[in-house]
This record gives sequence, structure tokens and C-alpha cells, in this order.
Amino acid sequence: MSTKIKRDITGLERRRREGMRLLAQGVSQAEVARRCGVSRVSALRWERQRTVAKGAAWKRRPLGRRPKLTSPQKQQLENALRQGAQAHGFLNDLWTLPRVAALIERQSQVRLHPGHVWRLLGQMGWSLQRPAGKAVQRDEAAIARWKKHTWPALKKSP
Repeated sequence: MSTKIKRDITGLERRRREGMRLLAQGVSQAEVARRCGVSRVSALRWERQRTVAKGAAWKRRPLGRRPKLTSPQKQQLENALRQGAQAHGFLNDLWTLPRVAALIERQSQVRLHPGHVWRLLGQMGWSLQRPAGKAVQRDEAAIARWKKHTWPALKKSP
């Protein structure tokens, strides 16, 4: 059984900002580390960042790998998905993960595995939709007649 510990990103940023402020006032790195409750190595790193990056050094950097698709590319994909699969040369209007992956590669020259396409579509608010299994030649009037007249005659009585 594992428990996930959630990091307090805003608290870390607040400590970094306070440490940068103290360093700017000339407080020693050891004293900054003691007051902010961090290691001296962190205070040393803050001092280096403060001298190199100037004003925005206290802001946190984004965690993890940068996304392969930019926001404009995601918006372009969204518009293309709304147009339908047939508008992009597919035989029917059914979007599958390999088709979406092919569309992404065609539009933005970025290759994604279908499993990653699934995750991307989920982030964009798209969900799995299964097509209704109804025949094209289905006659609703004939079905209604059968349900009203034929089925009660065939059905056993209690």
C-alpha cells in the first residue's frame, strides 16, 4: 500500500521568494537557510539564481517534459476533429486513435503513439464514443407495427 505525498508548490514558491528577499537584503546564506527551513545548498542555489535571473528567479519552473504539441497545434487539432474524419480523407466519420495520430502527424509533423493520443484527447475534453449499431436500411415504421401487432400475438400469456 503506497501513499502519495502531495507537494505544496505554493509553499515552496513562497519560501523561495522569502529567501530571495533576504538574500537581496544581504543576509548570509546560512541565516537564510535557517529562517526558511531549507538546506544551505538550496540557499546557495537561490543566490546563484538571483544573480543570474534577476527578478523572476523565485518562480517555479514547470515540472516534467514539455508537451509535444503546442496550444495552437492543439486548437488546430480540435478544429480538425470537429470537421469529421471524412473531411480528412477517411472512409467514414469514425475517429479512431490511429486516425487521430495520423492526423496529428499530417498537421504538425509530430508522431504520437495511439496510447498517448488517448491521453491527449482526454486532456482536451474528448471522450470515447461508440457508434450506434443500427442498420442504414432500418425501417422504424415497420418495427413499430411489429411491436404493436405481431409481438403481442406471439407473446405467451401468463
